[in-house]
Amino acid sequence: MLGEFKAFIARGNVLDLAVAVIIGAAFAKIVSSLTEDIVMPLIGAVFGGLDFTNRFLLLGPVPAGYTGSLADYAALKAAGASVLGWGAFVTAAINFLILAWIIFLLVRMANKLTRKTDPIAGPCETDLLTEIRDELRRR
Repeated sequence: MLGEFKAFIARGNVLDLAVAVIIGAAFAKIVSSLTEDIVMPLIGAVFGGLDFTNRFLLLGPVPAGYTGSLADYAALKAAGASVLGWGAFVTAAINFLILAWIIFLLVRMANKLTRKTDPIAGPCETDLLTEIRDELRRR
């Protein structure tokens, strides 16, 4: 069974998938940083200091013993308060849209590159065999 597992892991598809997952995770961090550190501050500047990451709706009472700010989403969430973090959702949705757009552009570029490098297809194997058969019958 260990030999089968080793053969399975050594297959190109599994290794390619592992590399893709690792690169994808690193790429997701880049996109998160792009959204949180560049896009959202620009949106905030355009809309007069609006910061989506700290936008939320308090759904229940504040836990007993909580002494932090009632405007701090992360602190309320850590304290166990029932909060609807719609700002975090908006940020995650923007992350997704940026990531999806970049992946679309990469796939589009890869498709264009593969179309240009494809050789002009000649006759298929069946056509060649048919021609050979017909030539042999004529002789």
